[in-house]
Amino acid sequence: TWWNSELCGLLQAAADEGILHASGSGVPPVTKDYCIIYNSNWVSLPKTLDNATFRTLENLTSTVLCSSAEVPSGSMKDKAVVVMRGNCTFLEKARIAQSLGAKMLLIASKSRLSAISDNKTDFEDVTIPIALIRYNDIVDMQLVLGNEVNVTLYSPPLPEFDYSMVVIFLIAVFTVALGGYWSGVAELENLKAVASPGERETRWKKEENVTFTPVTVILFVVICCVMLVLLYFFYKWLVYVIISVFCLASAMSLYNCLAALIGEIPFGQCRITCSNKTIEVRLIFLAIFCIAAAVVWAVFRNEDRWAWILQDILGVAFCLNFIKTLKMPNFKSCVILLGLLLLYDVFFVFITPFITKNGASIMVEVAAGPFGNSEKLPVVIRVPRLEHSASTLCDLPFSLLGFGDIIVPGLLVAYCRRFDVQTRSSSIYYISCTIAYAVGMVLTFIVLALMKMGQPALLYLVPCTLITSSLVAWRRKEMKKFWKGSNYQVGWRP
Repeated sequence: TWWNSELCGLLQAAADEGILHASGSGVPPVTKDYCIIYNSNWVSLPKTLDNATFRTLENLTSTVLCSSAEVPSGSMKDKAVVVMRGNCTFLEKARIAQSLGAKMLLIASKSRLSAISDNKTDFEDVTIPIALIRYNDIVDMQLVLGNEVNVTLYSPPLPEFDYSMVVIFLIAVFTVALGGYWSGVAELENLKAVASPGERETRWKKEENVTFTPVTVILFVVICCVMLVLLYFFYKWLVYVIISVFCLASAMSLYNCLAALIGEIPFGQCRITCSNKTIEVRLIFLAIFCIAAAVVWAVFRNEDRWAWILQDILGVAFCLNFIKTLKMPNFKSCVILLGLLLLYDVFFVFITPFITKNGASIMVEVAAGPFGNSEKLPVVIRVPRLEHSASTLCDLPFSLLGFGDIIVPGLLVAYCRRFDVQTRSSSIYYISCTIAYAVGMVLTFIVLALMKMGQPALLYLVPCTLITSSLVAWRRKEMKKFWKGSNYQVGWRP
């Protein structure tokens, strides 16, 4: 779904991604790395900074260097030169720079960085390294390092595994397990209320669950399809709608999660009365806190240093509340939902590249922000990548897991937990399905590392959880009850 972007962890760094290592002139020198794009068929960059040769950077972004007359004589001698993109080819610029004595050419681009693909056969005499760099990075370089900057280029190998994936794994399994357990606690309270007429009316007033039927499951998937396509074509406007909805939904979810914890605390229950209704003072402060958390995230959402922590907290709360609130009535509905979303995920990741003009999948484009849009959808768990690589700098500083990869299998785990409660089966379904989810995540990571490209996690999570649940039901000779789901609740007694 549009909120179910594929697991993006160790995406393959393009063969042409590298790092510009810049050093200021201070004592001690301040250094910083920046993303570059180069053509590996033209130049081979070292894999480490060992024995690296630094060049003084000459900022000539006031010119596009399509003529040697554009720059003063001698200004490029033995230097790394940065000029603006445009009006002539990369290799034409390089030939001019080399003829004027430059040792490295950087081409600054204000648009999204793309592959360098000029035909070098026409310029066999060009020997200096050529790389594309963001113009904003040149501006940042001057602000951070000053006007006297030395630079060198290198391209470290892509790490086989990034430990941020361990954090992603722990967050995902924790959220699914806790969401399923919470759903089971709510189910137990419901059944006690049914068995106790005195509590029934009070419990039904508190009940906020929404039950999915097979028809609503299909309708839900269709809505997700439409929403994804709309986001692809109208991303620039709809992204702010999604951000607004996320702020509202995550604030409410965080409140529900924390209110459930606070409700277990026996002190601090001071109440006030307003319009014949009473409310605990601590819940008022909790509501203010949750709204403030969502507002702070919305204001600072593009602050990569810490905003990801707040997004993950809000995202986990959103997933927990969704799993607890949305009830699957039976295994049949679970199979329909997970099966349709699996097909949908695979279609929009693997099939749509054959349909789109640029050959990119719609799912990946929407997850990354199509057409270079800087605003990203807040529908993922984000963890900064811990291994240093060119890909970290260029386009993927975070490992990502879509909310849908937690919520969709989480609904099945929650159903298994409720089935355990209703049949008193010692949590066998719940534990088995949770373990199957963890195994599915590990399998996703393995394929991710082997294939070096983003994976639709549901491709592995759905078979693991569905097959495991089916085997447990078959082994316990309860498949009929597990499939139909609702007829066995009537005779429950506390």
